[in-house]
Amino acid sequence: MNEQTLTKLEYDRIKRMTVDMTVSPAGRELAEEMRPSTSHGQITAWLREAHEASELLGSGASIPLSPMDGIDVFMALLGKGKIYTEGELDAVAVWLTSVAQMKKYMRSKIHIAPTIGSYAESMDECKPLREELARCIRYGRLTDESSADLAYIRRQMYAMEDKIAKKMDQALSKYKSALQESIVSKRSGRFVIAVKRELRKQVPGTVLDESSSGQTLFVEPNDIAELQQELSEWRAAEERERSVVLAQLSHLAEGYAIPLTTNVQAMAAFDFIMARGKLARSMSGRLIEISPEPVIVLKGARHPLLGPSSVPLDVELGLGWKQLIITGPNTGGKTASLKTMGLLALMTQSGLLIPAEQGSRMGIFRHVIADVGDGQSLEQSLSTFSSHIAVLKQMFDHADSASLLLLDEMAAGTDPSEGIALSIAVLERLLERGALVAATTHFNEIKSFASRTPGCQNGRMAFDPETLLPLYRLEIGEAGDSHAFAIARRFGLPEAVMTRAETLLRSRGVPESGAYPAAVELSAPSMAPVKTEQPKGDERASDSPAKKGQGIPFQKGDAVWIYPLKRAGVVYRPADERGNVVVQVKGEKLTFNRKRLKLYIAKSELYPGETYDLDIVFESKANRKARHSMSRKHVEGLEIVIPSDEEGAVD
Repeated sequence: MNEQTLTKLEYDRIKRMTVDMTVSPAGRELAEEMRPSTSHGQITAWLREAHEASELLGSGASIPLSPMDGIDVFMALLGKGKIYTEGELDAVAVWLTSVAQMKKYMRSKIHIAPTIGSYAESMDECKPLREELARCIRYGRLTDESSADLAYIRRQMYAMEDKIAKKMDQALSKYKSALQESIVSKRSGRFVIAVKRELRKQVPGTVLDESSSGQTLFVEPNDIAELQQELSEWRAAEERERSVVLAQLSHLAEGYAIPLTTNVQAMAAFDFIMARGKLARSMSGRLIEISPEPVIVLKGARHPLLGPSSVPLDVELGLGWKQLIITGPNTGGKTASLKTMGLLALMTQSGLLIPAEQGSRMGIFRHVIADVGDGQSLEQSLSTFSSHIAVLKQMFDHADSASLLLLDEMAAGTDPSEGIALSIAVLERLLERGALVAATTHFNEIKSFASRTPGCQNGRMAFDPETLLPLYRLEIGEAGDSHAFAIARRFGLPEAVMTRAETLLRSRGVPESGAYPAAVELSAPSMAPVKTEQPKGDERASDSPAKKGQGIPFQKGDAVWIYPLKRAGVVYRPADERGNVVVQVKGEKLTFNRKRLKLYIAKSELYPGETYDLDIVFESKANRKARHSMSRKHVEGLEIVIPSDEEGAVD
């Protein structure tokens, strides 16, 4: 599967949740290696395991999983002749006890989990090894029962320590006046008493250490020096015998290398399977049907990272249609719907139970590729549009009937006209390839394509027109609206801005301030002139006797493309007898020959009605206010400044 897609669909977060639910290093390693499969048999087996694990957890019993503390280190050194410590061998004994408990537990639950219950039969309790380790090691220390020689040596040590203790008590009493304090301590493994420096000569013996201040000397009295030397010899003998016993136990463990390895693998598998069961229960995951055909049928599905409070998704893809075009408002759940479909497909193919209702089914996809998010990358110098194209290239490289392709915000990031055309061409070719496609868009042309094309279907995210809130529910069969104004209002944009936007949308004309034509001009440099259909009743008929051979004449208010400036302007005065046209560009009036102009947007397409007052476009706000006042009464000193028709000429 595509790594970028796994990241965009947040598959890594699901994997991390699974890893966190393991209890052993070996189980954690299996979870970290989890990836979607394309094998029907493998996926079916994985899902059956996860389902049985979920059922076991639901039965309320405590599953005796072992954390296998220290076993990874033990297994890494097994077969290399190492003599293990008491702690390492004790960890093996504890672990083998867990193996025996797991076998017993799984046998008792075979009616609930027949598949994973059978896995326990591959485990070997290694009973002779476990019993020998239990006899020889207790609480991380060799027992006296582990060796007769070790038991004898320790008895001698205990007796010698008793003698020394009695001698030290006598020394404390005998040298009481010379002592800093009446306690016995140890230095370098030997018993000493704390003597005042100035009274050192009163205590015959060897100074083994002194305090940091130098005022206290730690002296081994001569009375016990010989006894301590004998104790040291017994301790050395104990260490030699301890090494012999540990070597024997290590050799015994080496003989169980194969069953121990099998046990580690089985216990790790149980840990990973149970982690998948825990994940399923945490998100109400369910075992769904695996379809032999590449289809998606989700009923009551929820995005696993959004929780149970999210609105359930009902969607079909691959049955009646191969492509689903989802429309609706921003923040309405379009992208979440795409991510839900993609992530649940990846989870299913990874052997994870998904949060969906009975009746859901999922096909197996060789490729799941998602173009979700803007994909900008400073490191790779990718713009939003470039990143979309890069993903589309991957889709065309792999698109076939077993591919699931997810496209978010088609036609975004570039010129809308070109983006729409490119998007429709992409959908047509992907439809020919038979790939399953779910896409989101705001463009009506793409909605129309879906409605008229066999194999395509529209869907919309539901929206409440009364509360102006998205309902996050996908409805199949109808295209939706973007509801941009409603959402903008809900987020608190100024009402004056909203009213103005609605006026512009209704009229497709010019605002009262006269700034809208300038906005048209500003948007023009990156756009080529377009052919505009001549409206019915337009006075500039090309067969007019006065205009024959001169092309279509311009009218005041027409938006025209100015070739020398490579931008648009608005006709202020039509062509005179020499063919010169006065055009307003960014508030300035410039003269061009009509041959250097081309109709960009006809007047009838820009302004509402034939009676629209074009002075709004060409006159300043101050002049219009003055004209209004003068139409009502005479105002002393009030004047209207009318600029020259030709402030500048451009050849």
